[in-house]
Amino acid sequence: MPAMASVMEDPALERHFKGHKDAVTCADFSPGCRQLASGSADKSLMVWNLAPKARAFRYVGHQDAVTGVQFSPSGDLVATSSMDRTVRLWTPSMKGESTVFKAHTAAVRSVSFSHDGQSLVTASDDKCVKVWSVHRQRFVYSLSQHTNWVRCARFSPDGRLIASCGDDRTVRLWDTSTKHCINCFTDSAGSATFVGFNSSGTCIASSGADSSLKIWDLRTNKLLQHYRVHCAGINSFCFHPSNDYLISGSSDGTVKILDLLEGRLIYTLHGHAGSVKTVVFSRTGDLFASGGADAQVLMWRTNFDAKSYRDVLRQHGRRSTPEPPPHLTDIYPRGPHLHLPKPATIQISPAVADTLTSDPHVVELGQLTPSSSPTKWPPPQAAAAAAGHHHANANGLPVRHTTGPRAGGWMREERSGRREGTPAWSQTVDGGGGRGRREEEEDEEEEEARGHTHLSEVLSGHPSTLDSTLRHIVRQLDVLTQTVSVMEERLTLTEDKLKECLLNQSQILQDARRSESEETD
Repeated sequence: MPAMASVMEDPALERHFKGHKDAVTCADFSPGCRQLASGSADKSLMVWNLAPKARAFRYVGHQDAVTGVQFSPSGDLVATSSMDRTVRLWTPSMKGESTVFKAHTAAVRSVSFSHDGQSLVTASDDKCVKVWSVHRQRFVYSLSQHTNWVRCARFSPDGRLIASCGDDRTVRLWDTSTKHCINCFTDSAGSATFVGFNSSGTCIASSGADSSLKIWDLRTNKLLQHYRVHCAGINSFCFHPSNDYLISGSSDGTVKILDLLEGRLIYTLHGHAGSVKTVVFSRTGDLFASGGADAQVLMWRTNFDAKSYRDVLRQHGRRSTPEPPPHLTDIYPRGPHLHLPKPATIQISPAVADTLTSDPHVVELGQLTPSSSPTKWPPPQAAAAAAGHHHANANGLPVRHTTGPRAGGWMREERSGRREGTPAWSQTVDGGGGRGRREEEEDEEEEEARGHTHLSEVLSGHPSTLDSTLRHIVRQLDVLTQTVSVMEERLTLTEDKLKECLLNQSQILQDARRSESEETD
């Protein structure tokens, strides 16, 4: 009996949601935890009601994959970003109305509200971070010092900072009042895929395509922790509201749970068949969701935050070997160091009761109302941010390694103690597909009549000649932009050197005149 009770402190799969027709790329809980929104490569936004037997809503309007989704702090709006270069604000109701924000010139990779709900920040393949006013429904300003695609951008909890990261391997911090880049972390070994603040705003974390996850202290600009627990790139992560835990989803098909106080991996969850694209905690932290390439959304009961990890280790003493005390260099880091190999993390049999529910009825909500038409916005360059100096903080920082990628709990392998016939995770996450194909076809026909690219062109991979020409022009413009940027930097350096020479020459002339004057006297 005690062993069974202890399992309740482990994360548990509570529900699954299946209705998307392609990979789930993003997810977010509503503030009251009554709904869960998810975006997909199938171009749709779905809002799942968490009440039993409640209907789900599918919102159609984007012309390409949805890449980011977030509820507003009040819960009355949902923002989405898309590869179709637009951002939409949806009212999550039966009307399915949305307003289109359009100022980016390439795919938009992420969207996020400020904590007061007044602003949005977006990241795009056009190498810009843009800030929008929600209530005025207009573009406000750009932040444009990234030199490659920007993958993610987030506001700090107090709204005074923006963190962004991208394929230029940098994580940048921006001051929202001056619009300047005030810090730049550049020691990433590959593309920086995701960035986020903890709930107190004292730390940021960044993940990479090289499977690393780093946590930085913004008060000291020091690297606090460096994890390498995945064996493929990390696509998403989320801090627990307590700041004591962090979950991450990876292309290796797993969700990892880190104890940040202990500085170690504590659970590995296997539930998705394929890459895990997104993970997110609810606002209270008692639930978290994961979405993957298998087109499923899994909702988990957290449980592990109920007790400290040391207490959990005591209860799991028979199936886990506690680690030795942390190194002094972990508590007072003085330089890079490596840990010795550690024992595996908590191993738990995946045999649990089947808590899955049937797939909800999906209500299709097409975007054919006038409110869905794009709004004309000011040109992006109208409010471009002024360039600011930044400070690289890349070398000589303490690096903290934890257990390797093979360590993990909730392993997929069967254990001898599992009851025969009880389903494992890989057997309990299947479900039925969504419905409403006819409605989507009608939407596509109407969009084609308006002059938009037809769905068959998007799926076939053979765009029209005009589209190909425009893409070529955009690539050439990108090259020109980079060339102009390099020329500006060189001109600035030349100007600084000329000023320095002129100052030196002026000083020499003054010294010569002073000498002549002294000789005359």
